[in-house]
Amino acid sequence: MGTLLRGEEMCLAQLFLQSGSAYDCISELGELGLVEFRDLNPSVNVFQRKHVNEIKKCEEMERILVYLLREIKKADIHLPDRDVNPAAPSPKNVIAIMEQLQRLEVELGEVTRNKERLQKNLLELTEYTHMLRISRNFVQRTAEREPLQVHYEEFPFLEKDTAMDYNSMQRLGAKLGFISGLIQRAKIEAFERMLWRVCKGFTILSYAEVEEYLEDPDTGEPVKTVVFLISYWGDQIGQKVKKICDCYHCHLYPYPSSNEERNDVVEGLRTRIQDLHTVLLRTEDYLKQVLIKASESVYTWVVQVKKMKAIYYILNLCSFDVTNKCLIAEVWCPVSDIPKLRRALEEGSRKSGATVPSFVNRIPTTDTPPTLIRTNKFTAGFQNIVDAYGVGTYREVNPAPFTIITFPFLFAVMFGDLGHGIIMSVFALWMVLYENNRKLKNTRNEIWNTFFEGRYIILMMGLFSIYTGLIYNDCFSKSLNIFGSGWSVNAMFKAGVWTNEVIRGNHLLTLDPNVTGVFRGPYPLGIDPIWNLASNRLTFLNSYKMKMSVILGIIHMSFGVILSTYNHLYFRKKYNLYLVFLPELLFLLCLFGYLVFMIFYKWLVYSAKDSRHAPSILIHFINMFLMQGDGVPPLYPGQTGLQVFLVVIAVLSVPVLLLGKPVYLYWLHNGGRRLGMYRGYERVRRGSEEELYLLRGDDMEEGSSHSDLSSSGERCSEEFDFADEFLHQAIHTIEYCLGCVSNTASYLRLWALSLAHAQLSEVLWAMVMRVGLRMDTTLGVLFLVPVFGLFAVLTVSILLVMEGLSAFLHALRLHWVEFQNKFYSGTGIKFCPFSFSLLPSSFEHDGLL
Repeated sequence: MGTLLRGEEMCLAQLFLQSGSAYDCISELGELGLVEFRDLNPSVNVFQRKHVNEIKKCEEMERILVYLLREIKKADIHLPDRDVNPAAPSPKNVIAIMEQLQRLEVELGEVTRNKERLQKNLLELTEYTHMLRISRNFVQRTAEREPLQVHYEEFPFLEKDTAMDYNSMQRLGAKLGFISGLIQRAKIEAFERMLWRVCKGFTILSYAEVEEYLEDPDTGEPVKTVVFLISYWGDQIGQKVKKICDCYHCHLYPYPSSNEERNDVVEGLRTRIQDLHTVLLRTEDYLKQVLIKASESVYTWVVQVKKMKAIYYILNLCSFDVTNKCLIAEVWCPVSDIPKLRRALEEGSRKSGATVPSFVNRIPTTDTPPTLIRTNKFTAGFQNIVDAYGVGTYREVNPAPFTIITFPFLFAVMFGDLGHGIIMSVFALWMVLYENNRKLKNTRNEIWNTFFEGRYIILMMGLFSIYTGLIYNDCFSKSLNIFGSGWSVNAMFKAGVWTNEVIRGNHLLTLDPNVTGVFRGPYPLGIDPIWNLASNRLTFLNSYKMKMSVILGIIHMSFGVILSTYNHLYFRKKYNLYLVFLPELLFLLCLFGYLVFMIFYKWLVYSAKDSRHAPSILIHFINMFLMQGDGVPPLYPGQTGLQVFLVVIAVLSVPVLLLGKPVYLYWLHNGGRRLGMYRGYERVRRGSEEELYLLRGDDMEEGSSHSDLSSSGERCSEEFDFADEFLHQAIHTIEYCLGCVSNTASYLRLWALSLAHAQLSEVLWAMVMRVGLRMDTTLGVLFLVPVFGLFAVLTVSILLVMEGLSAFLHALRLHWVEFQNKFYSGTGIKFCPFSFSLLPSSFEHDGLL
């Protein structure tokens, strides 16, 4: 809990790694994920560093692995379970892995190219077969298919000749030629028009569509094709026709001159196609065997290459000592993990067989350390909510432990419904129970991953919604009468207030709690169920929820202001307690804390008997600022004097908040210098960073923090800028004072969204379920089934998903703006340890794993 509240204490350390054991030591650190490396060669270009060639080899192996994974995925071969976590291979084994991958790539490439060549030949033979079969009747057509022919004015007698063969064409005195092939169906109309325009009628085009789909050799997709036969006269026309066919990417095949030749070609094609099918089947079997063998080791190779590349990248961040025999690395490390770091270096030295062990040495630093907050699977989601606002400054108070309770509670205040909370809790509990299921964890659906990563947040929101649903006594817009109502109708008749004539003459009746026996006491838990029947239910709940929202908001903001004291004390800025914290708290409590006091006072003092004479709190609160009270009955004796006193205190706290801190710091850096010398602060020579680091625990000057001490010696010696400090404090004062008003009003969203959720739920029940429940016939039972299905779908989609998302976003805003800005700066740098498990993978990004 201590590390979650404030984060881990960090230190800067130097690693002295022997050249022979540096690879193994960094491999051990990558497995543990303890340290964050700093770049000691910022001025050196990435391509000029020592291990750039090794990184290029790793990238070449990654390219081969991407090729293998794509082929495996294309062959629909299942990869083995990814439970293995092999260690990074030694530099000696890298060459063996590289050669193995290259041999596999060459073999796979040859087999794949042979397969593609066979498939292309098979496609060509299949197209040729279709062309011969369909074009059999193109030259000798039957009379009933004449409308499909193309007629030309140059040879009108051809329309009457139903049997045109080669011998009859010779009588025209021209050389007749044929071009046949296949073209995509989408291009045939443009192809026909182009032939007519270019060839001026010296061609005859006949075509027919192939019944089955054929594969496009360029895209691999099935397409519809058309077989065509072009008869032309003259060699020049033939050349033009061939050029047009090339432009439209037609597949041309030789056309036989006689039926005997056609039959011989078809028979030869049938034999060749059968042989190609046999060879292609054996090639695919062999290719599958190669891919299955590769799939057994491909994930191991992927992990090893990823680790190797990461290790060499880290080695490029290190620098050599003057002897070039030792690598020096600088790392940020949690103080509590220093023993683990030493053991990891010892293990790496042992594995490499180095005679000189590697070691670690803590060094003083003037830089601000990164922030590390350890989380588990439960707290990680809430920490992500805080980090989305900003990573915490080093060692400042972390809002996440308090967000675990306040965030789902404020969500539930806006979402309070027992039925909806149960549905949400069951859904989240299902995700929690099956959180180790790989199908749920490893999906590529970003929306689902968002829900799954926040399963514990959803579970807490659902549980708190059940609680607030019981408080509101609201379950799918209906109330539950568990303990029995505290109101009695019978007492109104016994007292003679209600009679039969009164009931018949009034559409609405009022229960008077002043009548003995009508009100027997409050409902044990939440709102009395009788309010669900009352016509003034909305008025009552509006008043209740609005006051509740103001009370929760003031408590939440006051708690945020109080948390700032932990930062002031830890960073040894005690003057902030008197000059910042105290004025802020007085301003907030003297105005808005007094408003909460008046709400509770009115609830406790005024009963049902004199509730009609209770004054308006809003009027009293306005008169408090105007310092007027005439004509309005007071809540209690001495109210006017107390209100004037509170306003004066709140007004006086503003100049203290505005001027107190800048004036004190100015005195501290100028008038208090001699006092500092007397107290011995000048013993620290600011030119020596090491002495400043060693003496900071005993001689820390009041007004400086841990982050101040992490600044450079030059910064410490800078002159104090009063104007800059005053401007900063003026902005903070204006923002805080105005923010107290706007933030208090902002918490009214709790009331508004709670009202909207309850009204939507009531409208959905009235317009859907009530229609089905009112049908009391046999048909009504059957009609109730689709009605309930519609009600369930609308409840989940509108009330749970849309309203839940709305309440989530509003609760997020209340924490970021109204709560966290009272004490949380969020200007830190997140600790990013070197860990193999956290490294991004291009294979997973491309969907190959």
